[in-house]
Amino acid sequence: MTQTDEFGEDLADFVKRVGELRAARGLPLQEQHTLLDAALFELQHVAENLWPRYERLAAQGPGKASADRAEEQLLKAVFQLLPVPVALTGGDTVVRRMNAAATELTGVRAGHAAGRPLAGLLRPGERAALRSQAAAVARGEGDRSLLVHLQQRPSEPLLATLTALRTPNEPHPAVLVVLQSDAVRTGRTARSVAGARPQLPDLAEATRHAELMDLLDSMTTALLSGPVADPEGTLATAAPVLDGRFADWVIADLFADGPLRRTTVLGPAGAGAQALLKTITDQDPADCPLVVETARSGSAALQVRPDDLECFGGDDTGASVLLQAEVTSLLCVPLRGPQDGGPVLGVLTLFRTGTRLAFSLAEARVIDVISHHIALAMRRPV
Repeated sequence: MTQTDEFGEDLADFVKRVGELRAARGLPLQEQHTLLDAALFELQHVAENLWPRYERLAAQGPGKASADRAEEQLLKAVFQLLPVPVALTGGDTVVRRMNAAATELTGVRAGHAAGRPLAGLLRPGERAALRSQAAAVARGEGDRSLLVHLQQRPSEPLLATLTALRTPNEPHPAVLVVLQSDAVRTGRTARSVAGARPQLPDLAEATRHAELMDLLDSMTTALLSGPVADPEGTLATAAPVLDGRFADWVIADLFADGPLRRTTVLGPAGAGAQALLKTITDQDPADCPLVVETARSGSAALQVRPDDLECFGGDDTGASVLLQAEVTSLLCVPLRGPQDGGPVLGVLTLFRTGTRLAFSLAEARVIDVISHHIALAMRRPV
């Protein structure tokens, strides 16, 4: 890695840390002394490290040997074409690069994964273990392996092998993570797996499936008995079905004949939540990057322990809404018909907070179906 690349990564990390400090402004006053110390430390880092390095790079001027460029391109090509899933991360599991095989395995685009923790793709109970092992490898305590499960493929164990990768001009080693199917690792064949004794049905999973089907039935009943040719009324009818039983916060934004506008906000009862309820109700959806992106792209977003605490905007002081609501997982889905390419009529956002279980992929799929039904009801003629 060149000095320019190293400086760019260090600068990007600095910008990310400053964003986290900004998002934490909503913490109680007694906890903000630590933030002040961190901010002063970041300023010292700029003065003593980033700025002198920038001056040195500027003095060197542009230019790079063609042989170095060719070597770098070759290494990148080899990395991308490796037939096994590989990710290059730091000691905090934040992804620097991910090859095509890893992209296909995880279902996450390489550009989207970069700058986000690889641990965030795992089941919640396994994330701390991966972070701990990656930190140990980065400290030079030796290579190691552990079994993990992706959120999107919870039934398939993967062997994550972590090894330190020492590159020139970097003070700390990177961590190379190789993901392999546990079935391949142990040499099990499809025949031996198929011949294994079948597992008994999971009672908890069957119960959750029944609850989701009941939710789908309740939503269909509410929409069929709701108003006709009244998009705002349709959203007001659908939101209470999801409130409480499925999500702690239900937020609906209408996108018709003009910019996005907030129509429905349902949240926890109690005096403590009233101020936040008013803040979210008074928000302009255009100030919520997550809502704007969902309306623009027409693609749903599922986030567990959101990395960007400012993706849903803030209050008048700039304090993060997600931080104030203690959001642990969120779903943001466009309201459009089942046919691809149809217009987005609105955006539905759901929060879960506190100790409540995070949204699962199965629940996200049900909400995707429900969003199509809501969109059809919004366009139902008189």
